[in-house]
Amino acid sequence: MPDAGSTTAKAATNPTPPAPQTVVAPLTHAAIFLVVTMNPGVESVAAVRALCADLPKLLRGVGFRDLNGNLSCVLGFGSEVWDRLFGAPRPAELHPFREIRAGARHAVATPGDLLFHIRADRHDLCFELATQIMMTLGDAVSLADEVDGFRYFDFRDVLGFVDGTENPTHAAALEAALVGEEDPAFAGGSYVIVQKYLHDLAGWNALPTEVQERIIGRTKLSDIELSEAIKPASAHNALTTIVEDGKEVKILRENMAFGRPGQGEFGTCFIGYARSPRTTEQMLQNMFVGRPPGNYDRLLDFSRAVTGGLFFVPSLSFLEAVTPDSPALTEPTPEATEIAVSPPIPPSADGSLGIGSLKGKAQDE
Repeated sequence: MPDAGSTTAKAATNPTPPAPQTVVAPLTHAAIFLVVTMNPGVESVAAVRALCADLPKLLRGVGFRDLNGNLSCVLGFGSEVWDRLFGAPRPAELHPFREIRAGARHAVATPGDLLFHIRADRHDLCFELATQIMMTLGDAVSLADEVDGFRYFDFRDVLGFVDGTENPTHAAALEAALVGEEDPAFAGGSYVIVQKYLHDLAGWNALPTEVQERIIGRTKLSDIELSEAIKPASAHNALTTIVEDGKEVKILRENMAFGRPGQGEFGTCFIGYARSPRTTEQMLQNMFVGRPPGNYDRLLDFSRAVTGGLFFVPSLSFLEAVTPDSPALTEPTPEATEIAVSPPIPPSADGSLGIGSLKGKAQDE
């Protein structure tokens, strides 16, 4: 039986480009963000590996109930679980989510081995697919986090601003989100960072609209970017703009609103797909630490990150080639499988991560 190594080796020599998962897809009305950890034992490894090839079948079975429902599911894997499931080789830039601390602001790192990003224009389709996935995995996994997202009016967040206006489209979206020749064994894959933010909606709504607009960097009603003459350097859209060699390096955002008004919970589930995780990491560094340090995103005075994870989304071709057989003869010891969290990133003098080029090049060790 082939292991993950032979799977990726064949993918690297196959002249046909690997088919990606549905990373680039139209925005939908509903989504479920399901994050689980994989339990110890070879049975858990076998169950998760079996799901890799079976997921397209589950997707077709549920999606056939409404072919116009645009049901899709993206499956991503965290850094620690990759070795347990697939062994070598590894995606070149896969690592644990990098926690950031700066004053009262904290981008937390939380447990998560598998991410299921389920989208559809009907919530019942998302619900049914999530149910089938969890029933299939059974005791092999434990729930870490689950968010039911919804489209809020004309693609706005619960703060009232349009979310995702600057998303790339068509060929530009594929260029921004998918790994290319820089890591040929994992071409067609994508790196995704997921964070759940909770908002102080009462505090935010107490601000005058003009103040809110300067924090975001866009007008609230018409969604027009503020002119450079009046937009502060600390505006959200200023700090999350990454430019290299005179060209903006983009990511693909698929954010969704969520909340429980009866419990005073109002939030945004941020999910950003990128060719390299360093682009999104630099955005977060700018937001939490500042560019330069201290010139941080004032949106964080009203928004708090409560989860954080980095996952690699392999190509659909990779998933379909996985078999239930484990690449390892024995499971690692419990000490070797504990959740590893990268130490908080200390701010550099210029507020950058010190990570060099963001254009899909592997980071130098």
